[in-house]
Amino acid sequence: MKTITIKDIAKECGVGVSTVSRAINNHPDISDETKKRIMKVIRENNFTPNSTARNLKFTQTKTIAVLIKGIENPFFQKMLKVFEEEIQNKKYTFLLHRVDSNQDELEVALQLIKERKLKGIIFLGGCFSHDEKRLKQITVPFVLSTISIFDGVDKNIYSSVSVDDIKESKKAIDCLCDYGHEKISILAAQPWDTSISGLRVEGYKKALEERNIPINKNLIRYTLHEENAFTMENGYKLMKELLESEEEFTAVYAVSDSMVIGASKAILESGKKIPEDYSIMGFDGLDISYYYNPSISTIRQPVEDMAKETSEILFNLIENNAYNSHKIFEGELLVRQSIARLNK
Repeated sequence: MKTITIKDIAKECGVGVSTVSRAINNHPDISDETKKRIMKVIRENNFTPNSTARNLKFTQTKTIAVLIKGIENPFFQKMLKVFEEEIQNKKYTFLLHRVDSNQDELEVALQLIKERKLKGIIFLGGCFSHDEKRLKQITVPFVLSTISIFDGVDKNIYSSVSVDDIKESKKAIDCLCDYGHEKISILAAQPWDTSISGLRVEGYKKALEERNIPINKNLIRYTLHEENAFTMENGYKLMKELLESEEEFTAVYAVSDSMVIGASKAILESGKKIPEDYSIMGFDGLDISYYYNPSISTIRQPVEDMAKETSEILFNLIENNAYNSHKIFEGELLVRQSIARLNK
């Protein structure tokens, strides 16, 4: 008797070889009716799939990886939900992969491309400061989401979705200055961060310089360790250090809402009040910033819109062979109870 093959199964069922493979591997991207028909033919012919057939699942599955650095940051949660929905609606497999703060996201990406035969990648969060040579090593379409890169990298070799971090950061400081504040501290990530935090520090400096307000380097509080900077714990630590330094300041701006919430706890623990003693401003627009007491002023990023735009750009690259593109969203300044006007 002739040995039946996976091609014979596919021919008898009127489907492709990859469909038979998906049925064998119980892949969700196949109707129950088709799966039952294929499995019936397999049983009737005592067909045993070999390792090659089983491995078709990995070689032919359409997988999109979201590489997230800073998964602890609640800012990303809404975005991840949108990514999962958009990717699955397109009949692709959603793969969420955490990247630790001390890992190189490009090395992780290159390894996943080899192991999982990725169709595309979304990079989310982290200090993204890779040069053109390294970016060109990525052989599949990719989009940097919520990530900005300093000038100097050819924009034709990557796609991105973000706010203008310099402009939005300047907007936050201008607001504090309009309320009479000049001695403004900033809580930032590592000094070598040339992406999100670096750009927001740049906006902070630009706002002060345009108003001829001297920049006190002691009020720029950098994170001096490798762990994820955009956390409540880190904001708490930086604020404690600032308070203990006895530097004079009237307002604090943190490069993320998570950090400013941690900073607020340190301020209140010291016996000071918000905003009577110190005004505070964050960045991101987390829900918790509204429900905190007092409610925290912040720059809100349109996270759901940014996630949808990221997905659309990526699928245009994958399915339509589109050119790389860049989308800049406008942030929204939300002035709440955490800012007090200074009497001059």
